[in-house]
Amino acid sequence: MKAIVIRTYGGPEGLAAVDLPTPVPAAGQVLIATEAVGVGGVDTVLRSGALAAYGFKEGHIPGSEVAGTVTAVGDGVEPAWIGRRVWASTGTGGGYVEQALAQVEEILPLPTGLSVVDAVTLGSSGVVAHFGLRHAHFAPGETVLVRGAAGSIGIMAVQLAARGGAAAVAVTTSSAERGERLRRLGATHVLDRSGEGGEQAPAGYDVIIDVAAGPDLPSFFDRLNPNGRMVAVGAVAGQPPADFGTRIMAEFRKSLSFAAFSAATVTGADRRAVRGEHLAAASRGEIRSVVHEVLPLDAAVLAHQKMDAGEVFGRIVLTP
Repeated sequence: MKAIVIRTYGGPEGLAAVDLPTPVPAAGQVLIATEAVGVGGVDTVLRSGALAAYGFKEGHIPGSEVAGTVTAVGDGVEPAWIGRRVWASTGTGGGYVEQALAQVEEILPLPTGLSVVDAVTLGSSGVVAHFGLRHAHFAPGETVLVRGAAGSIGIMAVQLAARGGAAAVAVTTSSAERGERLRRLGATHVLDRSGEGGEQAPAGYDVIIDVAAGPDLPSFFDRLNPNGRMVAVGAVAGQPPADFGTRIMAEFRKSLSFAAFSAATVTGADRRAVRGEHLAAASRGEIRSVVHEVLPLDAAVLAHQKMDAGEVFGRIVLTP
């Protein structure tokens, strides 16, 4: 089968297509003929080598979610899965392939009417956005700011906050055109990347969902209301400065909170339940997927170039 691997860490050119043997599902696994592969921000971080210290080696296959048809199952898995169209999490990698392995507890049947492309646009991002808002103890009537709202996680956070009864949903983004698209998804105020602008935008926010992190993260503490909570759900702009905690302490009297959130800390059963709700809602038109572009698997380098350039609104999907 064809696969895309990280041959060398660094830029997108470090990705390479290779031929690998078709894998055989072990006990508890399924084999999926992939029809759509989601390209996520974590893929670009892995490719850069920023996570090499955590055990990710060159030769790693990126890609954490796929959709397609189950073609084989391992011991202990019901044969009835064979032939079913599913969404699947491949964990920390293994998705940029023509034939993907997944644990059976990490797959979900696709609702009628939901495309494989839409499934990989919503499957992982919706879970991060949902539990990120829960981690921030978001409640109806509160004001929310989504920092870095143009990616798939940010887009889902905007929709879920609006559906959850937020009094206002502000977003930071890079252009007026993107801002208008986010308004159509539920945003009420559009700010520039520094958090400025936005006619009649709230003076402060009860909750900030931060997809970007990076060196500018501490400046957003100033935009939190007393008892405000910021939750970092991504780091597409890199790590914050090492001393960013001093900014929280400088606002001691406001009782601010900062937390990081990873969906890996949520039980599989809870992830599965929320993901199933989101996919079903999308099939009914209640949640919108935003697909930036569909490219062939061979174009993984181009996909990562677009990601690095900040060109992507929504999600790029690769099709083997």
